[in-house]
Amino acid sequence: LKAGGVAGVCVDLILFPLDTVKTRLQSPQGFRKAGGFRGIYAGVPSTAIGSFPNAAAFFITYENVKSLLPHGSSSYLSPATHMVAASLGEVVACLIRVPSEVVKQRAQVSPSSSTLRILSHTLYQEGIQGLYRGYKSTVLREIPFSLVQFPLWESLKDLWSWKQGHVVDSWQSAVCGAFAGGFAAAVTTPLDVAKTRIMLAKAGSSNASGNVLAALRGIWRTQGLSGLFAGVVPRMAAISLGGFIFLGTYEKTRQLLL
Repeated sequence: LKAGGVAGVCVDLILFPLDTVKTRLQSPQGFRKAGGFRGIYAGVPSTAIGSFPNAAAFFITYENVKSLLPHGSSSYLSPATHMVAASLGEVVACLIRVPSEVVKQRAQVSPSSSTLRILSHTLYQEGIQGLYRGYKSTVLREIPFSLVQFPLWESLKDLWSWKQGHVVDSWQSAVCGAFAGGFAAAVTTPLDVAKTRIMLAKAGSSNASGNVLAALRGIWRTQGLSGLFAGVVPRMAAISLGGFIFLGTYEKTRQLLL
């Protein structure tokens, strides 16, 4: 819990400006109208509050599920174990992540409004249900992301450990995390764009229904491939750096605590 929480806070706060740029690139009104480079830390209180319990919930679930399933380094079931553990971890973590993400993204594209004002407005207009707008799309983004990232991260660590004859150090785990995160970020960008559009959609609009396929079709019709991969560069940069910081910090903190 502590290792996951510390890792989550570090990565979310350090890389927040890149996340804001990515969100504004993906927003329906476009980068400049969403705020451009102004108010780059808009929405950071939401992230600061949500990142510790979110990351802690993920790693508690991930490590416990992994310990219950076969995961020996020589087992052919190992990648499947990591996939199942990561997927269940995301489902649990999204219960905390989605409300924080909804408020954060709305603040990022409305830098003149405070986080508290956006939270109260969302609750007044849509109730608790409004804070969970995009839960399904977030889970549908995070599970494919984790299906790619975590087995790749674990495989790269196993390969590096085998090559050097001992378990990888925390910095080596961080490097593996950066490669795994960057690759997973690239291939799941369309799902991230759909999630952003759903969270930012006005209440009552077609995207507000949360239909991921409909959102993807709409983006494809209006903006084509470039629209589906809007923000891919800052997303890859943020998640590569994030993978380095997040997974490296997690391993190091865990080593210090255990």
